[in-house]
This record gives sequence, structure tokens and C-alpha cells, in this order.
Amino acid sequence: MFDSHVHAAPDVLDRIGDDSQVARAYELADFSGFVLKAHYESTVGRAHGVAELTRRTVYGGIALNQHTGGVNPSAVAAALAAGGRVVWMPTADAHTQQAAGLPRLCDQEPRLGAHAYAIPPVDPQLADTMDLVLALIADHDAVLATGHLSGSECRWLSERATAFGITRLLFTHPSYTVPGLNPATVRALVEAGGYAEITAYQLLHQPDCTPALLARVAEAAGEHLILSSDAGQPDSPSPPEALVMLVDVLTAEGLDRGWLTAAASSTPTALFAPG
Repeated sequence: MFDSHVHAAPDVLDRIGDDSQVARAYELADFSGFVLKAHYESTVGRAHGVAELTRRTVYGGIALNQHTGGVNPSAVAAALAAGGRVVWMPTADAHTQQAAGLPRLCDQEPRLGAHAYAIPPVDPQLADTMDLVLALIADHDAVLATGHLSGSECRWLSERATAFGITRLLFTHPSYTVPGLNPATVRALVEAGGYAEITAYQLLHQPDCTPALLARVAEAAGEHLILSSDAGQPDSPSPPEALVMLVDVLTAEGLDRGWLTAAASSTPTALFAPG
């Protein structure tokens, strides 16, 4: 299996273990690799170090939050030139996160001031900046992930990604609280191009989330489904255990285990692997 979304220490939030400890858990579970994500720093160098240590496939990238000043082409260019495989649009500092009252860096350090970021059509003034970011992602054949942006922004990203020839588009947990999209909307997004993610974190921590709801989202995504753990929290199972649990729970909802296993192994492996 391959986990395309996991968090580890060091981080601004408490995590279940550091990079090497999390990597060791994947080794013991015989996973082929994982994607290391952080909301407030590039994980490109960290991923390279862990990959060298474990001889497993580990990818890193960058999320465009307050530490980069939001959507910052220079930060994207640097991360991709160093070998990053994914660029996440604003996550913890997206305007949706602020509206939902979910944690942000400025909550921990109020002297920083409150910042929230959006892209077109919510913030149309960012169109030219976004075009440069998308051009960079296309040049490096990297993964564009939608982060915590709204449904309208996800649709805009899908259209612009197509215009720039981006073939690796991941709708980040679209049925999570942010952006909170329903199965029909998820189906429309993947039909236009891209993959939709469901995470074990949703099952473990999302209010009002049920296995039945996630099963409907999985059905909407079809062959464009990605399953990941989004784990690493001290009150979650270890990341590999969380992802296996997600496959088991969705199987119990009557979904095909082979398809679900592919969504947690060969499908994300192909999405993130360099061409």
C-alpha cells in the first residue's frame, strides 16, 4: 500500500512520531511508501532524507499557507526545483478554514495577525499569480492538490489545470468539513478530470461523518478514488493502521475490496510517481 497523505513531527501541532518513527511504522506494515505533508513548511528535504534512510518511496511538497504568504510562485518554484512532487493550495489558512473556525497558525501566535487565502473566483485578483503557479506545476509534471479550498475554487482549478496541461490533479478530501462537498459535486469534479481523496482522518475525527457517507463519496469518485490516512495525530491510530482501517470500514459498507485496495496503493502510486 501507499499512503498519499500523512503528517509527522516536527510540526506546529503534536504528532504521533517524527519522520523516522512514522517511516518505521510503514516499513513494519510493508507499505511501499508515503507522501509527507506539513501545513507550515516544505517537506521536500525531509522526504528525501527519509527515503534514503528507509529505501522506500517518500515524496514531499509544499502547502501555500501563511508561512509562504499564501499563493507564492517563488515558494512553489523552489520546492519543485528541489524535487517536490506536490503543491497543495491553501489548507490551514484557506478562507474556508477560517469560516469553519478550524485551527490556524495565527491561533497559536496571535502576534502574527489573522490571514486567510483564496483563489479565483473567490479572489479574482489572484488569477495571474495562479497562472504562474500552474505553469510551474505543469513544467515539473507535479501533483496539484486543491487543499481546503471551496467547491467553486476547485472547479476553477480543474478548468485552469486542463488549460495548462496538468494531468495530476487531486481534490483534497472534498467531503471533509472544508470544503464539505456532497457526492454529486464530487462526481462532477472527477468527471471533469482529477482524483478525489477520502481520508481515515474523516472517519476518525470529522463531526457527523459516517461510513455510509464516505461510501457514497467513494462510489461518486469511482475509478478516480484515492484513499489515504491523513493521520499522524496522537489520538489517531498509526498512519498505516488508519489506512488499513479505512479500507476495512468501506469494505464493510459493501464496496469492492480490490478496488479500495487499489485506491490505497496502485492508484496513488501512479498519480505521484515521476513520469
